[in-house]
Amino acid sequence: MTQPLLDAEEIVTELDISHLVIEDDTPVDNFQSAQQQRLLVEPLYSSKPLPLPFVAEANVGLFYKLKGDPIVPDMMLSLGVQRAEDFSARRDRSYFVWEFGKVPEVCIEIVSNQEGDELALSQKSRQKGKETCKQDIYAQIGVPYYVVFDPLRQIQTENEMNGALLRVWTLASGRYRELTPTEGVVAVGQPVWLETVGLGLTVWEGQFEEAVTRLWLRWCNSQGQVILTGAEGQEVERQRAEVERQRAEVERQRADRLAEKLRELGINPDQV
Repeated sequence: MTQPLLDAEEIVTELDISHLVIEDDTPVDNFQSAQQQRLLVEPLYSSKPLPLPFVAEANVGLFYKLKGDPIVPDMMLSLGVQRAEDFSARRDRSYFVWEFGKVPEVCIEIVSNQEGDELALSQKSRQKGKETCKQDIYAQIGVPYYVVFDPLRQIQTENEMNGALLRVWTLASGRYRELTPTEGVVAVGQPVWLETVGLGLTVWEGQFEEAVTRLWLRWCNSQGQVILTGAEGQEVERQRAEVERQRAEVERQRADRLAEKLRELGINPDQV
């Protein structure tokens, strides 16, 4: 059963969040995780595959209770909500479930080491007294889709990714059931459709921001085609314009040759 977002004691002080740490400026990600987060957020705003409003964010605290620490997904997507116009109030700077009125539809974790607690508690977390892994927390607060991407295959035990690059779960009766095949997504180009979101996810191999080919997690449409970044969209438009320019040039040259032949026959092409 889904855990209540706020208990009776918390509701009394619902608006008092002065004790919560909403930003600590601690750098925690490696290069690939930071790039991957950008690749999951930027295309949603530049290509607009979803109707506005929505909030797509990386590394922002998801506060689901007034007491205790938030959970911080590597990327989250929440439909039908928008940020406040003014960020001066603390309650508008992070994702407080009671302010937005809902949890995000999708929370994504990108595995960067063996201590992220994505699917099982690490030894270090158990030593610190933690009792719940991220997957269980997301299920308890009712996040409809939970995604784990392990591009470097760092958590591959039987109870974790077990050989897969990507696993996706959907919430059913308060528990997650896997959307991906039993073996998970193990290869490039296997899309996983998120029905209530209207987008899919797929593992893609290519270059992003630099001339190095890597594996990436990307949003895709129902045909499995990736949602383009702004730069990719501009390149597609540039190529399309170049094709049109070349086609126009071919037509012009054809018309010039025809006009020349008409003149050779003593016919004025302007009078034809």
